[in-house]
Amino acid sequence: MSALEREVADSAERVPLSPVRLQEPVPPPPGRSVEGKLIRRLLSYVGNPPIEFVLWSGERISTVTAPVTRVHITDRRTLFGLVKDPHIRFGDAYSEGRIVVEGDLVRFIETMYRAAPVQPKAARTLGSFLRRSRHRRNTPDGSRENIHHHYDIGNDFYSLWLGDTMAYTCAYYPRPEATLDEAQFAKFEHVCRKLRLRAGETVVEAGFGWGGLALYMARKHGVKVRAFNISHEQVVYARERALREGFASQIEYVEDDYRNISGRYDAFVSVGMLEHVGVENYPTLGGVAHSVLGSNGRGFIHSIGRNRPAPLHPWITKRIFPGAYPPSLSEFMQIFEPWDFSVLDVENLRLHYAQTLTHWLELFDANAAKVRAMFDEKFERMWRLYLAGSIAGFTTGALQLFQVLFAPKGNNNVPMTRAHLYASPAG
Repeated sequence: MSALEREVADSAERVPLSPVRLQEPVPPPPGRSVEGKLIRRLLSYVGNPPIEFVLWSGERISTVTAPVTRVHITDRRTLFGLVKDPHIRFGDAYSEGRIVVEGDLVRFIETMYRAAPVQPKAARTLGSFLRRSRHRRNTPDGSRENIHHHYDIGNDFYSLWLGDTMAYTCAYYPRPEATLDEAQFAKFEHVCRKLRLRAGETVVEAGFGWGGLALYMARKHGVKVRAFNISHEQVVYARERALREGFASQIEYVEDDYRNISGRYDAFVSVGMLEHVGVENYPTLGGVAHSVLGSNGRGFIHSIGRNRPAPLHPWITKRIFPGAYPPSLSEFMQIFEPWDFSVLDVENLRLHYAQTLTHWLELFDANAAKVRAMFDEKFERMWRLYLAGSIAGFTTGALQLFQVLFAPKGNNNVPMTRAHLYASPAG
């Protein structure tokens, strides 16, 4: 037990856990109470961000004279839980309304992220442990369970804030003022241009969300697509949409695991699935791409990533995205190196994802009442925290968005420049 945890335990024994309810609270001098001392220890642990905490008694605690935002804690039990396990307990208490953040939630999380001390050795050790313990579940059965937890909670819910494309991955903003839908179509085109798709070619897609990219590739570039996904609700939605829009004969949406992909294709593409694969399965994913691509084939992977190996935030992993892991570029190479693939192009769209998430959060907030009606207030607050935290992850550089183009090593049918990407406006 750490010194901080011992202090929490001792305090819990000395102080009743029920909230104090005074007619006229008279707070002690800032930081002088037992609770104030615990908050100061917590602030030190997270890098002394310019945040002010306000306790149920009215006591205010901060390590700076001009805090940028204020956090209210409603009772002692919440405080003790927060000090004992801030990574999990903060998100839970915020979701339940026991912690209230004044003002801009994104700005608050950005402030916390920027203050956090960098501990490379500790991060590598923790990342290695979490990959072994949590990502062991990305077996075929474990992957289905993880995907069901996040994606099969209702297409109606996602349709409230993803826009018309229903694309749940980073968009591409050719202009700062582009709308969400314009940017998603631009992303589809950006992917197609990187793969240099030509009419009549065949494409296999590993993980297709609600089917928007496959539909775009078929409609705009005249290719045939075979796409794999293990989310039943997404598969049903994609099939119905393709049928409705007249592309059912050109696109086959398969409800199956990427490990069961077979056949031969001109291009292999995966957008937003790698986060759910698990590093231990990267050589398997590379083997699938190797088995389906001919000598002139092209491959493309789009994924959230990190500057260095580190786990996803534990609260997001526990409450939102079980089994998820954003890889560093060095970990990406475990897909390509065992199969002698050549990496042709790497692009980081980090700020594009921050803008995408900002648009999602605006739509989410505009439909907050509908979300509460579908689920409850706790769910709505939980998902708002997830979206806001994701924005902060990208704006502060804690998260990256990598697009990697690759090909078999002997494929010389590759462009000498990037002119094909920008020859005319995307769309």
